Amino acid sequence: MKGEAETLGPVDPGGRIHSVDTLRGVAVLGILLMNIVGMGLPDPAYWDPSGYGGAEGWNLWIWAGNEVFVEGTMRGLFSMLFGASVILFTGKGDANRNDVSIADAWYRRTIWLFLFGIIHGYVLLWPGDILYAYGLMGMFLFPLRRVRSGRLLALGAALLMTGAGTAMLAYRGAVQSHRGAMAAEEKLERGEDPSPEERKALDRWSEKRAAYQPDAVTKEEEIAAMRGGYLSAAGQRFGYTYFMQSQYHYRHSYWDILGLMIVGMALFKWGVFSGRMPIRTYALMGAIGYGVGLPINAYETIAYFRSQFDLLTYFQMLNTYQFGRTGVLIGHVGLIMLVCRLGLLAGVRRRLAAVGRMALTNYLTHTVVTTFVFVGLAQYGAWERYQLYLLVLAIWAAQLWLSPFWLRYYRFGPVEWLWRRLTYLQPQPFRRAAETGRPEGPALALESR
Repeated sequence: MKGEAETLGPVDPGGRIHSVDTLRGVAVLGILLMNIVGMGLPDPAYWDPSGYGGAEGWNLWIWAGNEVFVEGTMRGLFSMLFGASVILFTGKGDANRNDVSIADAWYRRTIWLFLFGIIHGYVLLWPGDILYAYGLMGMFLFPLRRVRSGRLLALGAALLMTGAGTAMLAYRGAVQSHRGAMAAEEKLERGEDPSPEERKALDRWSEKRAAYQPDAVTKEEEIAAMRGGYLSAAGQRFGYTYFMQSQYHYRHSYWDILGLMIVGMALFKWGVFSGRMPIRTYALMGAIGYGVGLPINAYETIAYFRSQFDLLTYFQMLNTYQFGRTGVLIGHVGLIMLVCRLGLLAGVRRRLAAVGRMALTNYLTHTVVTTFVFVGLAQYGAWERYQLYLLVLAIWAAQLWLSPFWLRYYRFGPVEWLWRRLTYLQPQPFRRAAETGRPEGPALALESR
C-alpha cells in the first residue's frame, strides 16, 4: 500500500477543468483594470476621478465603465474560485486519504499564501494585495468542505449581507458626522462656539475628507515619495499596506471575501464552474445577474457623477454596492460559462485558460511590471487615467501570448511550482517531458493541487 506522501500531490494535468481555468484567466486579467489605478496614480483616483488622473473625456468614460462593469467583480470571481479550490484540493479520493495529512497540506498551502501576501505588499509595494487575505481566510474553509451546498450558500450570503449592513451603518455615521460638521461650520462663520458634539463631528468629517479627498500638497508629497526611488516608495507605501492588512482587513474582508469564497464552494459543488449545468441555467444567470446588477451600478455611477463626486454621496452609494456588484458578478459567471458550454471562441478560451493556469505568477507579474514603470522609471502620477490602460493592454497581450508559450515547456508557472514545492515538502516536476512538446490540459482555481 502506498504511503500518504506518495498519494497526496498535485492534480494530474489531464484532470484539470478547462472552464475553471478560463474563469480564472478572466479574473486575473480583469483585476488589473481596477488595480492599475492604485498602482499608477495617487490613492484618491481609485474612488474619485476628480481627485487625480482626469475626470473628463476618455478618463471619465473609462472610470464610469469600470464602475458599472468591473468594480468588485474580478476580486469577487477570484474569491469564489479560491473557495472552490478547497473542494478541488481535498476532493478526489478524499474518503481514502488521511484527513490529517490533507489538512496539513492545505494549511501549509494557505500559510505560504499568507506569507506571499506580506512579500507582495511590503516588498513589491502593492497595498491592494489579496494573497494575504486569501491565506488567512483559506484557513476557515477546510472545515466547511463537506457542508452541503445549500447551507454553504446560506452562510456565504449571510456574510455578504452582514457586509452590506456595515456599509449602511457607515453611511449613517457619515450622515451624522456631516450634519454635525455643517452645523459647527455655520456657527463658526457667525462667530459662535459649536457644541462639544458638533466639534467632534467636525473633526470626524475633516478626517474623512482628508483621507478620501486629500489636498494638493498631500498628493504632491505622495507623488514625490513614489518617484524618489525604491526605498522612498517603500516608506510611502508602508503605512497604507499596514492599514490594508490590518484595520481594513478585519473590518471588511471577512464579510466580503470570505462570504464569496463560501458561495464559490457551493457553486462548485453544484457544478456551476465545471459546466455541468444546463445551458439555460447559465443564460438565466447572465440575464438575472446583469438585469439586477447593471442598473444598480449605473444608478450609483450616475448619481455620484451628478453630485460632482461629493463625499457623502460616495458613502450613500455604498448602501447598494454589494447588491450591484454581486449581480454583475453572477452575470459575468453566467456569460463566461455560456461561452464555454457553447464551445465559442475556442482560441481565446485556450489562451485565457493558460493565463489562468499561471494565475499567481501573472498576478504578481502585474505588480513587478507596474512597480518598475511607476517607481523605477519615476512615472507615478505622470499619466492620465486613460493612458494607464495602454499599459494594461500591453500586459494583457504579453500574458495571453507568453502563458501558452511557457506551458509548452513547463508544467506550471514559476510561482505555482514554488508554491507546490513548499506545500508538499518534496520535489515537484517543473519541465515538461521533452518528447511531448505540447501544452498539458488546463485546470483549477487560484490553483488546485
